[in-house]
Amino acid sequence: MPIAIAVTSSDLVLPPPDGPVPAAVLQPPGAQSLETAVAQAALLLDQCGHLVVPYPDSLPAPYVRRLHTVRSVLESDRIALLPLALPPLAVAVLARQLRQLSASDLGPGVLASAARLLAHYVYAGAELAAVTRLDRVDVGLGSHLASLLPGVRFGVLVSPERRLVRLGGGADDTDFPGPAFATRLTVARDRPPRGADWVTGTVAAHWRVQGVQEIRPLPADSHRWWGTRRAVEFTAAIPDPSTLYQLIASVRREECHWCGLELIGDRCGFCAAPVLPRADGGGTHALGPPAGAGR
Repeated sequence: MPIAIAVTSSDLVLPPPDGPVPAAVLQPPGAQSLETAVAQAALLLDQCGHLVVPYPDSLPAPYVRRLHTVRSVLESDRIALLPLALPPLAVAVLARQLRQLSASDLGPGVLASAARLLAHYVYAGAELAAVTRLDRVDVGLGSHLASLLPGVRFGVLVSPERRLVRLGGGADDTDFPGPAFATRLTVARDRPPRGADWVTGTVAAHWRVQGVQEIRPLPADSHRWWGTRRAVEFTAAIPDPSTLYQLIASVRREECHWCGLELIGDRCGFCAAPVLPRADGGGTHALGPPAGAGR
C-alpha cells in the first residue's frame, strides 16, 4: 500500500513526469473547516496507513497550527509533519521524489526521515531583479544599492549552500557551484523569457543537467519567500527513483525507541523522538550525504 504524500498547496504538485502516486493537497484554515480537514486526513490514513506532509518552513503560522491540530484531533502517530528550509519549488520537487519512492518497499519511518537526506542533494536558487527584501542570504550594502539600478539581476543559491552573485560580471557560472551528480532542472516563472535566459542557459549548461522542466506560474508563496515578484526560481535534483532508493539504502537504519518505526538519521519523522545513543558507544548519526554518493 503506497504511503500518502500530501502538500500544502496545489501549485506544489508538479506536472508529469511524476511519481506513481498522486499527491494529496491539504487546504489552509481559511479555505477548509477543521472538520473537513480532519475527515480528509482520516480518509488518507484509512487508504494508505501513513501520511507524510513536507512543507516549506515559511508556511504561515495559522496553517502550521492547523496541521498540528488535525494530528492531535486524530490522536495519530501516523502523520509526519516535515518543515523544510527550502523554497517552495524545491519543496515541490522533493515531494515528487517522495511520491516516486512511496510505492517502494521503504517503510514509512524511513521514507519520512529520508526527506532530510534528500534535501542535501537539492540545489535550489533563483534569478532575482532585486534583493532588498531577501532575508535568506547575507545581502551586502553594495547589492542593496545595486537593486535600485534598472536592469540589474542577481543569482541566488540557497541550498545546499548559500551564495549571492551579481549577474553580468563575467563570473556568473564559476561563482555558482553545481552538483557533481546527474540532475534534472525544474524552472518556475510567471512570464516566458525574453531572449537569452541565465537559468536555462548558463546554469543548465554549467551544471550539465539531463533536462529542463518549465513550470508556470511560480508557486504562490515564492514571491514572499524571495522578497520580490520578479523572480525565476530553479531547482536541480536527482530524477531517477532507483538512485534515490540507493542513497537511502546506504544509510544505517535505527529503530525509534518511542513509536517503534524504522528510520534513518537521528530523529523520527513521525514522533520527532531523537535516536538514543548506541550501546556500543557509536552515538547517533546525523543525516548528510553518504561518502561518495555524489560520484
